[in-house]
This record gives sequence, structure tokens and C-alpha cells, in this order.
Amino acid sequence: MKSQLILIAGPYRSGTNDDPELLAANLRSLEDAAWPIFNAGHLPMIGEWVALPVVRGAGGTSIVDPIAEGIMYPTADRLLHHCNAVLRLPGSSKGADQDVVIARERGLPVYFSLEELLEGLAEQALGEEE
Repeated sequence: MKSQLILIAGPYRSGTNDDPELLAANLRSLEDAAWPIFNAGHLPMIGEWVALPVVRGAGGTSIVDPIAEGIMYPTADRLLHHCNAVLRLPGSSKGADQDVVIARERGLPVYFSLEELLEGLAEQALGEEE
């Protein structure tokens, strides 16, 4: 099976009041799904891995910087032009919910647990072998 690019979507800013420690904890929660996806032969992607360096490159100092608003959500939208599926992790998140809407509009599969994603990818691989 060809390696797939999987967007991991879930809470980043939600519930943090933009506290750097809570933001970092949320990012770690998203990153916890990265290894199993990679280990299954695919490439995990988290929008913040791309967006945060872009914000800094544009002169922003944090996600509350006004410049970040024009970068964070558009980054996910652009990434979804390249992704094969979305893993939507639990928790309230306007951005992750938006990722799901965009993915579905583009006909991409959306999974709501790591187990469901890995099972779906394995089934897809079996279907390609037949």
C-alpha cells in the first residue's frame, strides 16, 4: 500500500486560555497519535507543525498575535489538499471541526479514533492487494 498523509486534528487552543503550558500539552496529545501512524507505514501531519513556524516567519510572536489568525486555519485548509485522510481526536475544537467539514467536502475519509484509522488503512491495503 502506498504511504498516506494523515492529518491529525484535535484541540490545540481550546480550553487553554492561550496558556503556553496548556498549548504544549495539547500539542503533545496530538503528537501521541503520530508514532502509531508512522509505524503503520504512513506519514502523520499536524497543522501546527506547519503553521507555527510560518507565524514566526511572518513576524508573529505567538498564536494570539493578529497575524496568526490569517495563518492557522488557512494552513490546515492547504494541507487538506494533500492529505489522504483525517484523524479527528476527541475534544472541543473549532479548527478540528472545520478540518472535518473540509475533508468531507473533498471526499476524504475521517476517522474518530486511532484504532478506527489503523483498521481503515489496513482494510484499504487489503483491498488494493486483491
